[in-house]
Amino acid sequence: MPRYYVGLDVHSKNSVFAIQDEAGRTLSQGSVSTTPEGLLGLRNRYALPPGTPVGLETGTVAFYVARILSRMELAPIVIDAHEVRLKAHRPLQKSDRRDALEICEGLRRNSYRSIVHVPPESITTLRDSLSRRRHFVRLQTSEVNAVKRLLRAAGWERSSRPSLRTEAGWDRLLAALTIDPTLRAYVEQHRAVWSCARQQITALETLLAVQQQEFAAEVERLQTVPGVGPIVALTAIAVWSEVQRFPTAKHAASYIGLVPSTDQSGDRDAHGRITRHGSNELRAMLCEAAHHASRPTHPLHPYFVSLAVRRGYKMAVVSVAHRLARILWSMLRHGSNFDVSKLGVEVGPFEKTSVRLYRLKRAAVVPA
Repeated sequence: MPRYYVGLDVHSKNSVFAIQDEAGRTLSQGSVSTTPEGLLGLRNRYALPPGTPVGLETGTVAFYVARILSRMELAPIVIDAHEVRLKAHRPLQKSDRRDALEICEGLRRNSYRSIVHVPPESITTLRDSLSRRRHFVRLQTSEVNAVKRLLRAAGWERSSRPSLRTEAGWDRLLAALTIDPTLRAYVEQHRAVWSCARQQITALETLLAVQQQEFAAEVERLQTVPGVGPIVALTAIAVWSEVQRFPTAKHAASYIGLVPSTDQSGDRDAHGRITRHGSNELRAMLCEAAHHASRPTHPLHPYFVSLAVRRGYKMAVVSVAHRLARILWSMLRHGSNFDVSKLGVEVGPFEKTSVRLYRLKRAAVVPA
């Protein structure tokens, strides 16, 4: 049976396609509607056999099209759009027809390396719910910051740093602004938006409680790590999706941008800031969880204190976040709970001026 290769330049309404055979001959080019019916008509019209690779760029509807193609027994391959752009033969003469043909050509030659993982529908639904919750949390934060800027501009120094995380905090602030009706009216407007966002967050957290039942064992396992709650656990599961696709913990940490950048050439080997590639949300949540290591009762406290003294507090937070990423990935990979004995620390209290619950294990002294 002859083997075909299909390149798709996907758009929300219509998608441009190009089909080649193993010899590189272009069999057909054209466009179809980006609907299940349109893509099914493309497969039937050219009698594409099951398992035919179909290449498409990352974009807003890339995962949607990839799932439709999977149901048709085709093999969708989602490629990073940046790599497609870098390997284009004529980057200054971009067109949908040329993009589809170049994707098809690169797919046939196996020249693409940045292949994007297409998660299952359950993971996609979980990602969408977490994304919506993150949006409303940021909306709440922006409203609180807007009120604080408004108070500082009005000269309310005593109220410029109120705690506005609860309804009671907003009530106390509004009670203090009774002498300034105009400023009070502005604050009430911001509170209305904040309250609306709070309601949506509550609704989304209820939905997440239902969705996490499918991943109940993994969520419970990850929460055995000190400082890791249900949202951090769900975010890790949603971002990594299938942990088996990462060969090592280093690859998993690199996937979320928590590894240092490297510039090595000859005798020079320099390391800089973390790459910050991948999921911003999981990276930020792991950094928040890493702040718990500043407490003496945290198992990673010895590492945190040692790094904070030598490299500073922020560097210690990022380093502990990297370590947490490797720990969480290993727990998901091997299906094991958190084991403090594997961290190289021992439990106190110790006979020191400052009592710590954990400290680094001392290396055994070998007699001469």
